[in-house]
Amino acid sequence: MRRGHDRPGRERRGPERRGLAALRPRGGLRTRLLVAFLVVSAISALITAALTFREARAAILDRTQDSAVHDLRAQLDSLAPDVPFPPTSRNLRDLALQLDRAGGSRGWRAGAAYEDGPLVTAKEGETLRVPGSLRRAVRERNTAAHQRLERGGEPWLAIGLPLDFSDGAKAGDRKAASGLAVYVTFSLKDEKADIAALVTAAQAGAVPALALAVVPALFAARRVLRPVRRLRTAAEQLSSGALDTRLDVSGNDELADLSRTFNSMAGALEKDDAELRRMEANARRFAADVSHELRTPLAAMTAVTEVLDEDANSGELPPETADAVRLISGETRKLARMVEDLMEISRFDAGAAALHLDGIDVAEAIRKTLQLRGWQGRVTAELPEGLRASLDPRRFDVIVANLVGNALRHGGEPVVVRAYAEEGLYGGEGGLVVEVADQGPGIPADVLPHVFDRFYKADAARARSDGSGLGLAITLENVRLHHGTLDAANSPEGGAVFTLTVPLRQASRAATEDV
Repeated sequence: MRRGHDRPGRERRGPERRGLAALRPRGGLRTRLLVAFLVVSAISALITAALTFREARAAILDRTQDSAVHDLRAQLDSLAPDVPFPPTSRNLRDLALQLDRAGGSRGWRAGAAYEDGPLVTAKEGETLRVPGSLRRAVRERNTAAHQRLERGGEPWLAIGLPLDFSDGAKAGDRKAASGLAVYVTFSLKDEKADIAALVTAAQAGAVPALALAVVPALFAARRVLRPVRRLRTAAEQLSSGALDTRLDVSGNDELADLSRTFNSMAGALEKDDAELRRMEANARRFAADVSHELRTPLAAMTAVTEVLDEDANSGELPPETADAVRLISGETRKLARMVEDLMEISRFDAGAAALHLDGIDVAEAIRKTLQLRGWQGRVTAELPEGLRASLDPRRFDVIVANLVGNALRHGGEPVVVRAYAEEGLYGGEGGLVVEVADQGPGIPADVLPHVFDRFYKADAARARSDGSGLGLAITLENVRLHHGTLDAANSPEGGAVFTLTVPLRQASRAATEDV
């Protein structure tokens, strides 16, 4: 019977996990470190460029206005003695004309004013645009003042300079305001061009600076990620079972502390693992020794109880004695089965379980298992004819008997056993599949992960049962010995389904050798 659909409970997580792992970006931390380093470098470069630009701009403008004030003062000192006081409008116009001619490369436009009078320029009717606040500052403070302006989208500078009279002829004598003040305005276009050149130079230098920052960024990322990669490699080795893995620790930074912590953890794990292995080995040895020691007296007890069973069943014993004999006989058989199961588990734990393969007819082997236990009327078998496999007959009988017996005890009849071959399993070579399904209530969700655990009971209140609590655990070990898998799940139609798979490549090879 060919069944191509997915069976309930079959977990196919391996390819999905590999797919998710393939989607994870490689070098993510390295990329983030590089980006962070470049961002910090860019921000630092921008802040440095902004501060440098601010200082350079202020220096250019301050130098320009200081130079202009110095030149204006020099011209005023040389021209002021020829100005009569109080000056007339013509005197002020002549002074403004002379100052215009002395402007030189600056090309300033000049004007002069006496006390609160109008601002007179070289050309009659021409207006010199000087802010009123600048004129008030010059008059009230009797000192040079300047103010930057914006005209037609271009920066301009306005300077005002008062003329002082000295009370004496010696330097340092007290000076008094004359009431005469001169004003000039000129464009800062050249200075703006110089500042723009600074911005262009800063922008041109930013790209190479960022490009050069990649080199130390790569170096820093490598230095940081190297111990991280070593830690990852050590963690992978530790997870694969190499508990003696240790890291070389150098330095006193956080990564060094992490390496020390890893070494401490690995040491604790190695110590705990050794202790657990020792305790597990002692427990296995104890179970094997006890089982072996119990086997001989149990064999004698079983022989005696069989004789007593015959007497009890023949009616030769009183009823009370017969009931006691039957009770003792049943408990003795249970104890004998438990001892046999314990010895079988001990052989699996010790790695001494042997597999004797033989080419068998799967349908015939399953029917024989059902017939030997009298289950033909309680179990429906859907078995293909002619399907041969290479299996250990005794262990395959144990597998089928335990699965069917578990379904009859804890599930609901009818129990169905199906066997078929399925392609696409085990590297594309196909596999042998055996399903055992019942019509019971199914397996509770909290019990499902533990169905193959040793001595696990779904109902803790049920202290006694006909089984030893090792049946499904022994079944799983026998399946693993055949390099197969055994899954437990709940069917959508109701009931539990146990699914056994064995690789066909092994079965096909052994069957061919058998022929």
